[in-house]
Amino acid sequence: MTSPDKPAASTASSTSSASAASSGTPAASDGDAKAVTEAALFEAFGGLRGMVETVLPGLLFVTIFTVNKDLHTSAIAALAVSLLLVVVRLIRRDTVKHAFSGVFGVAFGVVFAMMTGNAKDFYLPGMIYTLGLAVAYIVTTLAGVPLIGLILGPIFKENLSWRTRNPGRKKAYAKASWAWGLILLAKCAILFPLYWWADTAQLGWILIALKIPPFLLAVYLTWVFLAKAPPPIDVFAEMEAEERAEKERAAVAAATAGDGSGPRHRR
Repeated sequence: MTSPDKPAASTASSTSSASAASSGTPAASDGDAKAVTEAALFEAFGGLRGMVETVLPGLLFVTIFTVNKDLHTSAIAALAVSLLLVVVRLIRRDTVKHAFSGVFGVAFGVVFAMMTGNAKDFYLPGMIYTLGLAVAYIVTTLAGVPLIGLILGPIFKENLSWRTRNPGRKKAYAKASWAWGLILLAKCAILFPLYWWADTAQLGWILIALKIPPFLLAVYLTWVFLAKAPPPIDVFAEMEAEERAEKERAAVAAATAGDGSGPRHRR
């Protein structure tokens, strides 16, 4: 996979590849398809920076708690670094959706842990969210609307066209959603027993260790499935082409009407 620092260029090639697919011109090469898919995944899931923003608050919480066993200090530090990450993105005028999601996750954990007085509860909202997300991936796939397709469709500019017009792509989205669902379920199968059996520091370090590897595995499998799938149908390019065609038809009709009326006026 190429560098995550270049999503814009690859996304630009996404439009041309998808437009070619929808207009009947030859499909892009395998290398182009893989680059386009990679760029879309980095855009959807935040890339390397998004992973850092996901891990850093929890890592700070468990590090401080391991040292001083102080729930309040650990929780405030985690929340403060989450807010700092948002401020940095705002200053740099970057997209803040991934940083904001991190703030909300940390805030829920802080509030929950403060209410119960149990430091392990800092992790519980995130664990419940992971379980709910795993179920959502599986249920939506069984329903014929795989969640990963709903997430990536707008990024690929295909929206929901894959459901009825691109069966090969729908199959790839289904495989990817199964991968996400099963990987997240396996993660939950490890974490929830530890919530009851392990102490706060042990649970925190294992949770940190399980943050990135399962995520990278799911993203990699998604990349593999989609890179081998048919190219996306760019519905936005189709709509623009239809608008241009409609304007051309209107111009031709106006020109024809003008040509027909000229001789009658001269008579």
